[in-house]
Amino acid sequence: MQDSDTNILNDKHTPWDDKLHEECAVFGIAFSSEAAKLAVLGLHAMQHRGQEATGILSSDGKKFHVHRAIGMVGDVFSDPNIVNKLAGKLALGHNRYSTTGNTTLANIQPMFADMETGGLAIAHNGNFTNALTLRKSLIQEGAIFQSTSDTEILLHLASRTSGTMEQRLIDGLTQLEGAFSIVALTENHLIGVRDPYGVRPLLLGQLGDSYILASESCAFDIMGAKHIRDIEPGEMVTIGLGSINSQFPFANKPSKFCIFEYIYFSRPDSLINHQPVYQIRKNIGRELAKQAKIDADLVVPVPDSGIPSALGYAETSGIPFDYGIIRNHYIGRTFIEPSDEIRHLGVKLKHNANRGILNDKSIVLVDDSIVRGTTSKKIVEMLRMAGVRKIHMLIASPPTTHSCFYGVDTPERSELLAAQHDIETMTKLLGVDSLQFITMDGLYQAVSNTKRDNDNPQFCDACFSGDYPISVKDNDAGVDKQLSLLSNHLPR
Repeated sequence: MQDSDTNILNDKHTPWDDKLHEECAVFGIAFSSEAAKLAVLGLHAMQHRGQEATGILSSDGKKFHVHRAIGMVGDVFSDPNIVNKLAGKLALGHNRYSTTGNTTLANIQPMFADMETGGLAIAHNGNFTNALTLRKSLIQEGAIFQSTSDTEILLHLASRTSGTMEQRLIDGLTQLEGAFSIVALTENHLIGVRDPYGVRPLLLGQLGDSYILASESCAFDIMGAKHIRDIEPGEMVTIGLGSINSQFPFANKPSKFCIFEYIYFSRPDSLINHQPVYQIRKNIGRELAKQAKIDADLVVPVPDSGIPSALGYAETSGIPFDYGIIRNHYIGRTFIEPSDEIRHLGVKLKHNANRGILNDKSIVLVDDSIVRGTTSKKIVEMLRMAGVRKIHMLIASPPTTHSCFYGVDTPERSELLAAQHDIETMTKLLGVDSLQFITMDGLYQAVSNTKRDNDNPQFCDACFSGDYPISVKDNDAGVDKQLSLLSNHLPR
């Protein structure tokens, strides 16, 4: 095996966490006497979208109140006194999984700035792909940054223009490129906006006389709110007392919603474009069954993300479904530092083989994706130790061959298994008897009942195709993504 093979399959990233990660969740609520408490509930429902840090900012019409901290929602807001201090009928919340910037207190959102026309707070899901280029320019002009987050750049740009808060946001966003779903808060208004391509999700809901903006519909469900609609690509909505105003201030672009939201990012009980995510994932399994006709004893999912697709495969193929892998749901991201001494535990911290049903079986093993391949390899080894005779691995996404620059924590291409090896080599490296990924057309069929338009894809699928719909200016220009001059001196 070459050195690059060893690096990919024996890397020292967290051994139970080899997945792509959405950057964050955003939540906003307007005109509720329980605004902060409902924000806690909404963020809790979207904990899967960001597990490193969380924050809530509220407005009582005159003053802003904020609490931000590293940790999970249930830990950060467990003290009722903290929530009670977040006074007011408007609240803005954010869960963070860092892609740009370190996880420090300064980088935790919502971010706030005091401007000539009042205060403005922003919570952002996505990445600005020219943020570092603009940051350098702003610093040269004398701007002072308190964080390494690209979200702070928008506040600087908005502060340098004039007009209403909506106009300031529009002027700032017009200078930025990339993917963004933003929820902003002023003293008396809640504002939501999506980029013209609509890469990242943002939904509008209603609870009584209150209106809510959130990354996923599951945030509405937890509080009994009604899902009204998705905010459209390029749309800005401004929610005031008794009013909702909509405008489309950006140049019209073709919709490029992130297709990986259907595969993994979103909770299976959420709706995307009013389609149930769970059903789409079952559809992916059905497409896999049409594509991969395998003689096996059992269909076994890698829990939890592989379950719906495995069910769809089992129903279509007629092969029995069973839980051959049991997941420990209580590990948490900060369970233990993965030192060399305990690294041999591998995925057993999170998954364990159900030996009683696996011995001497030939199985179809279904997972949502393969990133570096480290976890997949360890799961295969665990199943072999449990007596599995044959392992036919099916993946509910095409090979992940390219990095994402639109708000997803993706390794460099050199770390992506499918970017470095063909199917035959990956099969050997992972130790399985066969390996198949769903085809791009199969994925599109499951999601939208159509084939992929290769001239103008209906979704952003750049992580599979390398077809980036939005300029990745910072990456193309070779801008130093570490910003060492800044990040080395900012407080941690």
